Amino acid sequence: MTSLRQLEYLVTVVDTGSFTRAAEQLHVTQPALSHQMRALERSVGGPLLERLPRAVRLTPMGRAMLPHARAALADAERARCAARLTSGTTAGELQVATVYSVSLGVLPPALRVWRRDRPDVDVRLIEFRHAGELRDAMNAGEADVALGPCPGDWAGPVRELGVEEFVVVLPADGAREDDDTGVVDLATLADCAWVHYAPGNGLAELVDATCAAAGFRPRAAVRTEQTAAAPILAAAGLGPALVPANVLPARFDGRVLRPKVPVRRTLAAYTRAAPDPLTGAFIETVAEHATV
Repeated sequence: MTSLRQLEYLVTVVDTGSFTRAAEQLHVTQPALSHQMRALERSVGGPLLERLPRAVRLTPMGRAMLPHARAALADAERARCAARLTSGTTAGELQVATVYSVSLGVLPPALRVWRRDRPDVDVRLIEFRHAGELRDAMNAGEADVALGPCPGDWAGPVRELGVEEFVVVLPADGAREDDDTGVVDLATLADCAWVHYAPGNGLAELVDATCAAAGFRPRAAVRTEQTAAAPILAAAGLGPALVPANVLPARFDGRVLRPKVPVRRTLAAYTRAAPDPLTGAFIETVAEHATV
């Protein structure tokens, strides 16, 4: 019979890439780890790992099993936290998956309130570049709750948090006719070199789609992985940038204009199943205090 401990062994071996490192992390001997892995493979009816001279590699059976192993471990941790919460204790860890821009612009106020009210519950942020990666990680059981763009056809519970507005940041020096209105027609920026996002970052797709709707393809002066860097680079004169309004610092030197055609996206919290009490309380805190 497969045990949670065996599943933990499998996940740790995969994550560390080595039986030796996994044994050290799990505080067990390597022979004991190898014995439990062989027992797990016997229980599922085939090899899960290919032992290479300097590494380990998942077999097709192992690749099929790994996301379920992660999900089972996450479910067990949620059950433990829920039991502690019900018994009157609040200690534990909440695993929150999100995308870079949301962890920067949306979550800090909510996390501040959560930390104040529940200092014994640690929050581990697992951040991704793209909403698709976020969704895959949630499906694989890597977190208790996902916070990001609203998933279109998610099978589990979804709680909408609000609508995120995007603004255009322009270099701090120089003037434009649209400065008085606070609105810019993106088509007037078609000839500019833009501060863009790196391929794989979900905001890169949003910028491309927004500019395409305005009739042009943005030419990149520079590409960045970091959402926080885009407005700073734009204000420094490298070109316009399209950024979530909530990522702008309180004292910001760049010029900020609203697109003539508003650019928005709905953000949501979603889980695989009905959230346990601790996760549910976190979602409520985010819904009430996040900057959206």
